[in-house]
Amino acid sequence: MNKEMTACAPDLTDHGFLQVNIVNIENNFPIQNATVTIRNQLSPERVLEQVTSNSSGQTAQVELATPPLELTLHPGEVKPYAEYQLDISAPGFKPARIEGTELLAGATAIQPVRLEPDNDPQPVENPIVIPDHTLYGQYPPKIAEPEIQPVSESGEIVLSRVVVPQTVVVHDGVPTDAAAPNYYVPYRDYVKNVASSEIYATWPQSTITANVLAIMSFTLNRVYTEHYRNRGYDFTITSSTAFDHKWIHGRNIYESISVIVDEIFDNYLSRPEVRQPILTQYCDGRQVQCLNRGWMTQWGSCDLGEQGYSPIEILRNFYGDSIYINTAEEISGIPASWPGYNLSTGASGQKVRQVQEQLDAIATVYASIPRVNPDGIYGPATTAAVRKFQSVFGLPQTGVIDFATWYKISHIYVAVSGIGELYG
Repeated sequence: MNKEMTACAPDLTDHGFLQVNIVNIENNFPIQNATVTIRNQLSPERVLEQVTSNSSGQTAQVELATPPLELTLHPGEVKPYAEYQLDISAPGFKPARIEGTELLAGATAIQPVRLEPDNDPQPVENPIVIPDHTLYGQYPPKIAEPEIQPVSESGEIVLSRVVVPQTVVVHDGVPTDAAAPNYYVPYRDYVKNVASSEIYATWPQSTITANVLAIMSFTLNRVYTEHYRNRGYDFTITSSTAFDHKWIHGRNIYESISVIVDEIFDNYLSRPEVRQPILTQYCDGRQVQCLNRGWMTQWGSCDLGEQGYSPIEILRNFYGDSIYINTAEEISGIPASWPGYNLSTGASGQKVRQVQEQLDAIATVYASIPRVNPDGIYGPATTAAVRKFQSVFGLPQTGVIDFATWYKISHIYVAVSGIGELYG
């Protein structure tokens, strides 16, 4: 099933990058020697590239043609991204196809693939089809809600403090569509997916950060108030733009967005004397106009970022001067919390030992990461293992365990050790 060709096909005069990450759907272990065949969505009969995954389940970055960068910075009629079709196969697994992987000029797209074991692979029947980006395609506008949600006192469960959840349950449709599937998605992966679906990774870093903060605050409001469960539903949030955000099953994310989410995923937006995260609503400001004052426009946030506005300045421009960035009191589903300071060569103690144990467990699955002796001493071997871990998982390769690296190690450890149900 191919996506409908648009009348405004772009000229592919620029380039972006694609990396495919392939894991076993049953245990999240990387799959080595998987073959990825890449074609342009508009001419699928021609093979452009064929690459193979390494011991970390990752392909090398492939340079592919895209429309000009300028198209992503200002609204227009021409599609500002290129779309590619990927066919993935590996011995002992069912093949998979992804149609519509989106590449932007100068950006690195990361396409996750989860293969299902099968000793007798059958032809692909249900490929993942990535629909148009929300800034280009047609989607229902957000139905306005109060930014501070009423909280029932009828005995329903409502959190007493803001907690970053391990997973969110995403209902892939409008709330009343009982036939739509529910997906169990790690919180950070959910935020990265939504941001990649709703803004362009080529935008200024301050703009991306402001939009990520708005997405996280909205999501944590749904978690905090148990919005849908208090209405009799069994999910956290929907994929409908009319009710929540656009989340797309199986879509690619972008490295620049991923790095920002990993650095600030415990943040949200607050107002004085308000306990719950603010339900920060927005529109694109072009195809959908914000009819309510106090909403952010995504294209407007891009303009402000290009003018040098900081993330909080962008947010206050739309949501008012009283809004501020807050930090969640708890992060759920992790073996141990970040100590509050960086760990680097020369450090020692229980926190070092904890992270060494997690790194060593990860290294038994990701063979490119050196094994670590959990002796509680942050020596050159630990530094080398951390640096390789950062390389594999898209973090700055400092060899230092900062906030983002600590929680990325926790996230991967939980995924591959089976101590938590990260995926459903």
